[in-house]
Amino acid sequence: MSNTADQHHLTRTLKEGAAALGLDLSEAQIDKLMAYQALLAKWNKVYNLTALRDPAQMMTHHLLDSLSAMTAFAGAQRVLDVGAGGGLPGIVLAIWAAEAQPQMHITLVDTVQKKTAFLNQVKAQLQLGNVTVLHARVEQLPIEQQYDVITSRAFAELKDFVTWSNHLLQQGGKYIALKGVLPQEEIERLPAGWKVQSIRPLQVPGLDAERHLIFIERAS
Repeated sequence: MSNTADQHHLTRTLKEGAAALGLDLSEAQIDKLMAYQALLAKWNKVYNLTALRDPAQMMTHHLLDSLSAMTAFAGAQRVLDVGAGGGLPGIVLAIWAAEAQPQMHITLVDTVQKKTAFLNQVKAQLQLGNVTVLHARVEQLPIEQQYDVITSRAFAELKDFVTWSNHLLQQGGKYIALKGVLPQEEIERLPAGWKVQSIRPLQVPGLDAERHLIFIERAS
């Protein structure tokens, strides 16, 4: 297929997938998601941001996978994406939220400088005014800013995720962890004082694999 045909096919996959997820994306959002996917594919050749090389796989395994979690963030004001890597779900969340949840601001933190350089490039090129990028270890971030939602995708075991970042979660805030197969053993190893509030199985269009959202909050 030619590049143009490839792009048309990817755009159709994105539109159909978003519709299947019940997301009403505007043309501007579709354009930004496609531009993000193109940047991810381009930078990935040099920076190894993701193990996936095939753009069609990136679309289902990364973009649609992240989009499947979007409605869980409804109402959030300040979101922290820990171990943001190539921007999943944080950049996808920012593109969606700019129109769907304009009050939301997303902070992406990663320890790898080449990844934060990529995220800053995406922020600039896509003009994402609702994004802040931090090159830091999450456990060393000062408490001056707290978040009502802290999220991660394929970042660390739940116990470490909560232990390293809970000083940044405001009272009444929650974690939303994007996981594959239900991590029952990780849930059992959660630190004292934390509980799983709910678990939501996700169905990602075009992806024949288990996906779950784990919602964690302070035990009262």
